[in-house]
Amino acid sequence: MRYLLDPSQGRFTIQAFARGVLSAFGHRPTFAVREYTGELDMASEKEQPVPASLHITAKADSLALTDPVSAKDRTEIESTMRGEVLETAVYPEIVFSSTEITAQTIFTNWYRVQIRGKMDLHGVSRPQQIDAQLRIMDDGMRLSGEFSLKLSMYHIKRVTALGGLISLQDDLKSVFDLFGRAQ
Repeated sequence: MRYLLDPSQGRFTIQAFARGVLSAFGHRPTFAVREYTGELDMASEKEQPVPASLHITAKADSLALTDPVSAKDRTEIESTMRGEVLETAVYPEIVFSSTEITAQTIFTNWYRVQIRGKMDLHGVSRPQQIDAQLRIMDDGMRLSGEFSLKLSMYHIKRVTALGGLISLQDDLKSVFDLFGRAQ
């Protein structure tokens, strides 16, 4: 069985964290990944579906700030993220491709999955592990979980503000709840 991801029915966010002298007053921006495509392929073993592969491609310039800020701040933060941090003109896509998926049954049609694969981000390919839960439903599937990324592993510049009194931490947290329609 093959499931195509439907971004209109899912949620995919990335959150950064501030550090530094004034980090308590700093912004912890959360970005929604608005445009992505992907598919989850399933194999059947003795009438039980088993995740076989996952592939997701996100448009780097589709990340949009979800926090309540002024229009001026939103424009500045998104412009900095696209131009200086992700350099979306040079690196337009973020791609994850699984290399191995293991699953443990939690309940009928509900699995704890460990997905190992390769993340291509900012011109760098690195191994990435994702822990998630997969639920198979009549109208599709839902894959939910989270993972962390280190900016330094992908040679991504950390942004600073107020003369370095606030800067982004190296770790980003990604949270997802993806929906896929059966094909």
